[in-house]
Amino acid sequence: MPNPPVPPGPRPGAAAFSRLPLHTVQVYAGTGAGVGAHVRSLAAGLAARGLRVTVCAPPGAERCFRFTAAGAHVAPLPVHQRARAVALLRHVAEGADLVHAHGMWAAFVAVLALRGRSRVPLVVTWHRRGHPEGVQASVARLLERRVARSARVVLGATPDLVRRARRRGARDARLAPVALPGPAPAAGAAGAAGSGEGAAPTEESGRAKLRADLGAVARPLVLAVGRLTPDQGHHTLLTAAGAWRELDPQPLVAIVGEGPERAALHRRITDEGLPVVLLGRRDDATALLAAADVAVLGARWTGRSLLAQEALRSGVPLVATPAGSLPELVGDAALLVPYGDAPALAHAVGALLGEPELHERLVRAGRERAARRPTEDETVAHVLSVYDEVAGAVRDG
Repeated sequence: MPNPPVPPGPRPGAAAFSRLPLHTVQVYAGTGAGVGAHVRSLAAGLAARGLRVTVCAPPGAERCFRFTAAGAHVAPLPVHQRARAVALLRHVAEGADLVHAHGMWAAFVAVLALRGRSRVPLVVTWHRRGHPEGVQASVARLLERRVARSARVVLGATPDLVRRARRRGARDARLAPVALPGPAPAAGAAGAAGSGEGAAPTEESGRAKLRADLGAVARPLVLAVGRLTPDQGHHTLLTAAGAWRELDPQPLVAIVGEGPERAALHRRITDEGLPVVLLGRRDDATALLAAADVAVLGARWTGRSLLAQEALRSGVPLVATPAGSLPELVGDAALLVPYGDAPALAHAVGALLGEPELHERLVRAGRERAARRPTEDETVAHVLSVYDEVAGAVRDG
């Protein structure tokens, strides 16, 4: 079961911290489900401790993450209109004690909004990095340098992001513990439990229904979750799926996500007759993962991947690339294959499907490793200590 944002029992409120800011603004630009889930987890933990929390996020984010149910006020952030986004954040931050931006775009908007307001410190969590090329790479370096030098503290989700922030001139860059958040409550979930009539199906029956809906009742299900972009390795996965047609029974590959590569992937699936379905955006990605036999993460780079963490926790064997912090995250609880190596990917997944002992070993190792991950409560406590330190330095300065 997921760790709740704040465990049962009394917890110190804001007054228990000597210099803790009372009003924090969390800025989320819609850059990934994992980041949004992390922001919601922080909002819930901070609000439970008596802080006032405002989340600036794209209009659709509230439907996905239910920030208001976590105790936060939500301000719609027009992410496609930078000038308006800066103006809105500048207004929201009026009187705030601290702004915490998640991701590079959100951080850059915060830097512009807080220009001239030295009494409102900026904390940035750097969750991931892209791979721009040419002119875009130069622009990205300038943006990263501006953000790193403007933030009081940069929290990196992975060690390489911490090093990158320091190279860009960050005055203080630290590794941040990031827990795997529990799912946000669905709209209308409160009070849904009753006398038993109309109760939710059991976990096993729900798993069976998902598999039946996909057509994977009598065949293995291989799941990938991620934005459909060139650096996520989906074309490599399709090439491997062609090799799995020789297996009996033939696995079904399901890919959750949307993005600019959808048309090209669909064309390959159709032209080559591949056993692959593109599911688009799904609100039940976690349930789909728990229903899968194997999870695949073929990205060129990833931070503290939500998919990888959920696979470990759910007991679903993972095949992934040794990208970013993944080797440190998964340890011996996953099979690692080189990025873009379709034969290696095909062999690793085939081994998991054909060798029950290997499959079970990874299931056990994954659950053991997931149990040692930081809890949401520990993550919130770490962020609170950073807030206390940063806000105190501003007040004392």
